[in-house]
Amino acid sequence: ILGARHAIDGVLERRLVDLGRYGGTWWRRVDGTPGGVLGSSRRKVRDEDVPAILSVLRENDVGYWLTIGGNDSAETAHRVATEARAAGRELTVVNVPKTIDNDLVLTDHTPGYGSAARFVALAVMGAGRDAETMGRAAPVTIIEVMGRDAGWLAASAALAKREERDGPHLVCVPEVAIDVERFLDGVEDAYGRFGFAVAVVAENARGPDGPLNARQPPSHVDDFGHAYYEGPARYLAVQAEKRLGVRVRAEKPGTIQRSMPACVSSTDSAEAEMAGRAAVRYALDGATDKMVTLVRGDGDEYVCTTGLAPLAEVAGKVRPMPSGYLDPTSYGVTADFIRYARPLIGAPLPRFERLSE
Repeated sequence: ILGARHAIDGVLERRLVDLGRYGGTWWRRVDGTPGGVLGSSRRKVRDEDVPAILSVLRENDVGYWLTIGGNDSAETAHRVATEARAAGRELTVVNVPKTIDNDLVLTDHTPGYGSAARFVALAVMGAGRDAETMGRAAPVTIIEVMGRDAGWLAASAALAKREERDGPHLVCVPEVAIDVERFLDGVEDAYGRFGFAVAVVAENARGPDGPLNARQPPSHVDDFGHAYYEGPARYLAVQAEKRLGVRVRAEKPGTIQRSMPACVSSTDSAEAEMAGRAAVRYALDGATDKMVTLVRGDGDEYVCTTGLAPLAEVAGKVRPMPSGYLDPTSYGVTADFIRYARPLIGAPLPRFERLSE
């Protein structure tokens, strides 16, 4: 069993490691470690890369190639599988889904999402009580979370809310354009009613005409052409301070959303291993050019099994949140989304109390 250091970069640079040298249960030593023990990559495979990839796999007598990642990784896997087939090369390719964005098509959810969603919910619970505590000194907090093209992670903030007073009071996702004036109305309303307000926005939250600060060039464009704009939370915080005349905090947790050991969801952890084991079984059974999917049972009790989807139908595609999960009139989510997401974050969230008035 070979591992590629930093994914496709490691294949192209022949940085392969024999995982067997670490012992028969090496994976048990790292299964609670944040990040990826082999490393990751954001390289887009180019035309000239494919023959080189196939050459390295042939040199190392690789007959089964398991990739791990989201829609870009699925696109890479599908491309290599297609080229291998065209070249008459016997290569079994299976992709294991993994993305906190939860935006892969043809799967109920993705490993990584439940733990990141748990982090966001806990962070919002804490930030909400902090804003409530600070009162007039700093009563409004706007939190910016990951989610390049879809709002699944931002929406998970709603799991923090047990009563109307609790944050988040607004959740802004890429699927629903932000009307800045209406957003500010919502912040002002929550502040007026509760003495504090908490809003959560996705990193690429958009207005009717595109990213909120699209007049500025993107802060980063990755190898796949995905543009990232700096600070919708900061932009909205400035507008809220002008409207309300109070201090507004703009918080951006960054990569700790996907790497906080204390926030691992037990459900997510178990399903990640289940997906990896399933990939091996499917590959040995002859499935190729496929992605492992997580399949939710139909009953009231949460049950999850695995299935398969063609990589051709997954590669490069994005699954936005369905309209039935969103309430665009209030910048919120529906009860259907809460029912969907709650089992994925594992153990129940802590319960915070207030002293009576």
